[in-house]
Formats: sequence, structure tokens, C-alpha cells
Amino acid sequence: MLSILQPVFIPTLRDLSLILHADTVYYTDTERWSRKSRVHRASIRTATGTAYIHIPVHSEDRKKTIHQLRIDQQTDWITPLLRTLEFNYRNSLYFDFYEPEIAALFQSAREHITVMPFIRELNQNLFRFLELDYNGEFLYSSETAPKLTGPEQIRELFQVDSYYQDPSAARYHHLGVNPKLLPFRHPEYRQHFSGFRAGCCILDLLFQYGPESFRITDKLRLPGNSQIKGGSGKP
Repeated sequence: MLSILQPVFIPTLRDLSLILHADTVYYTDTERWSRKSRVHRASIRTATGTAYIHIPVHSEDRKKTIHQLRIDQQTDWITPLLRTLEFNYRNSLYFDFYEPEIAALFQSAREHITVMPFIRELNQNLFRFLELDYNGEFLYSSETAPKLTGPEQIRELFQVDSYYQDPSAARYHHLGVNPKLLPFRHPEYRQHFSGFRAGCCILDLLFQYGPESFRITDKLRLPGNSQIKGGSGKP
């Protein structure tokens, strides 16, 4: 099965479900970037609900495609971001365990000019921390074929007649290949603040459950799905 997704800063459990149910994940990073997208922001749990952490991007890049989007390094954005994570997650069971490596990953963003290489590296490591081994294939529109312009092309490239799609990704209904809605019920788990708020990025699960995160991610599997075996993913 194919999933056509838009790249995100840090996946949610819904994003992860769309990945784990597919043999191939096709990221549409040649779409025009939108400020409303999650390419540069991710939701975390807070005492009052949820809030976004952000990667600052150059305002003049608003008409560029996602893979051209540049990180605005004019100010120190990493230190405040890490402080926000510490303030909201320092009482989580596994925050101290993962914090040094998470901090190092965010500090590595200084070495990147554009957003995509950074979030690919970040998510590869987050998959490793969650002990997810995705045995399918990740493809990026900027690295593969030209824009998908007809059903023959998408069938030839992916050998499929239907696909899963995230609501935020560009629609390909006009190509004559049928999009499918993946049935999804957000699993509830113990968060470090009272109550449960769905839609947080996977840092929320990682800091709270650590190596026991599989108790939640296993609920994302389809019956008979064999994509997850334990190890390190490479988005």
C-alpha cells in the first residue's frame, strides 16, 4: 500500500499510523509551503492544553516549495525551544533519559540551511528511540519523478491503484487513482498532565513511555501488518 503525505516537523500518532500501514511512503516536498502546514511546527502537551514548537523560516520563502524552505538562523531559536520542552516535560518519566540526545539533535539544526534535511535526520532518530523498524520505502517528490500528472504515471511509479493520504497533502483525485481514508481512532495514553489531549507529536509519547512506547504504537497496526519489528526507522 502507498501513503502520500506532506513532510512534518515531528509526526503525530496519526502520521505514524499512515506510515506504518504503507509499503511505500511518498512525501510531497515539492508542494508550495504553507504557514498553516506542520512542516515547521509540532504540537506538544502543556499544563493548559497544547502548544506549538516552531522552526523559524525565512519569510521570503513563503512562495517556495517545501524542500526549498530555509531555516532562519539569525537568532538563537534552539535554546528557547529546548527550554520549552524542559518546562513542559521535565516531570515526564523518561525526559531525563532522552533529553541529552534530543538536545543534540536540535543543536545539529545549526548545521542545516534548509528544513528538510534537518527534519529527516530528526525523525530518523525519533523512530530509533521508539524502536520502530519500518521495512518499507520512503520516497520524496524532489528526488524522484517529476510532478504526478496522470494515472499512468502514478501506477507506473508505485504499482498501485489506490493509496492512503493525509488530509493535509495535495489531492490526486484527478489522476484516476483512488485515495482511501485510513480508519483511525487515536489511542489514549497516560500524559504527564491531567486529562488527555490528542494530536501531540511523538515526543509526548517518547518522554512519557520511553522503551514502553510500543504499548501504544502497536495499537496503530492493521491486523497482520508486519512493518514494525523493532529497530531503527529511516524516514
